Amino acid sequence: MLLLLPLFNQVSGKELVVGAQTLAWLLPALLLIVLVVGFAAGSYPAFFLSAFQPINVLSGKLAGGFKGSMLRSVLVVFQFSISIFLIIGTIVIYNQLNYIQTKNLGYNRNQVLVINNAFELGSHAKTFKNEVKQLQDVVNATLTGYLPTGKNRGTSIFYKEAAGDQKTALFPQSWRVDADYISTLGMKISAGRDFSTSMPTDSTGLVINETAAKFLGFSNPVNKTLYRNMDGTRDHVKAYHIIGVVKDFNFNSLRENISPMIFLMDEDSGNLSIRVNTTNLPALIDQIKTKWQGMTQSQFSYSFMDQDFDANYRAEQRTGTISIIFTVLAISIASLGLFGLAAYAAEQRTKEIGIRKVLGASVSAIVNTLSRDFIKLVLISIAITTPLAWYLMNKWLQDFAYRISIQWWVLVLAGAGAMLIAIVTVSFQSIKAALANPVNSLKNE
Repeated sequence: MLLLLPLFNQVSGKELVVGAQTLAWLLPALLLIVLVVGFAAGSYPAFFLSAFQPINVLSGKLAGGFKGSMLRSVLVVFQFSISIFLIIGTIVIYNQLNYIQTKNLGYNRNQVLVINNAFELGSHAKTFKNEVKQLQDVVNATLTGYLPTGKNRGTSIFYKEAAGDQKTALFPQSWRVDADYISTLGMKISAGRDFSTSMPTDSTGLVINETAAKFLGFSNPVNKTLYRNMDGTRDHVKAYHIIGVVKDFNFNSLRENISPMIFLMDEDSGNLSIRVNTTNLPALIDQIKTKWQGMTQSQFSYSFMDQDFDANYRAEQRTGTISIIFTVLAISIASLGLFGLAAYAAEQRTKEIGIRKVLGASVSAIVNTLSRDFIKLVLISIAITTPLAWYLMNKWLQDFAYRISIQWWVLVLAGAGAMLIAIVTVSFQSIKAALANPVNSLKNE
């Protein structure tokens, strides 16, 4: 248990520590569970065997083979139902995660180094940005705390009319960015233009996303005017002009739809995001760190935008990993149970197999006879579990605004996989029984 604890912490994302006080109650509890499970598991065969009538045993009137117990059939169906459900769930989870990883988000998160807490530089923040931009392996850099992978969000109230009619109020995401923001993050302008430092009027310029343009009802929003209350009242209204429209990009989690947003060219030094193009990233980071340390004594901290993006879906990644583990365990347990039942059925029908072989039955015919009952149970498991898994996994996908649809091949693959596992498991014992010498099974008759 203690040896597996680090692996458990890694998979679950927790930091559990088992101390002496915990072991004092945990070990007796585990021992009690083992005893209870062992007693329960041993009770069934004990009571079953004790119920035999000696005269029936000696006369051979006991029901043999696989069909003799409804409980065994229920257990096979139950075990394979769990296995099939976990197979479908695991495939759906990993398909959704792959969709998240490969979806075009409207910006390029790769090769972007984020220097955290650039506000610690104070008045030196712009100088730091300009010096970093001069480095050979730096493509561009932007100074702002508003990032698609971050949690910094701003909200402003804009109106379509100077009077500030509440019916036309807009409450979008309002981000303060610099003139390098859109180009650094690889966003695309669909109408108008980007911010420019050579245009003094851009201090009252706006770049809005396509969703905001639709929300405002503008077919061509460029050069349209929006009004903003600067002091929370209608006495101080400032006019802004829309200079461009940026293509929609996912700045929220993919669990949410894209909402209206506005870019303002304004000072904000939360982080410095740097687009790099280098094969020697550690050397570049050292150069940037040197410039940082020349301007502040604050700790140098950085991350990568693609890793920050992945961190938003860590819970789903853990769910996928745990699903794989439980799927393997469920399949292993189901296969072991089926293997034991196949061996039991073959043993009970040893004489029947011998007679069939003497009468000319082929190995394939005998294998088919022994396997038929098991395959029927697996088919029942598939029929029960497939619609249930489809329904529950669709409910899970409803948490994502952007999601895959469960394809028919996922259900077929899970059913075929379970069927293949069952056939392989049962066939081993069936072929072994079919190849046995009938003389050995009939010599005592």
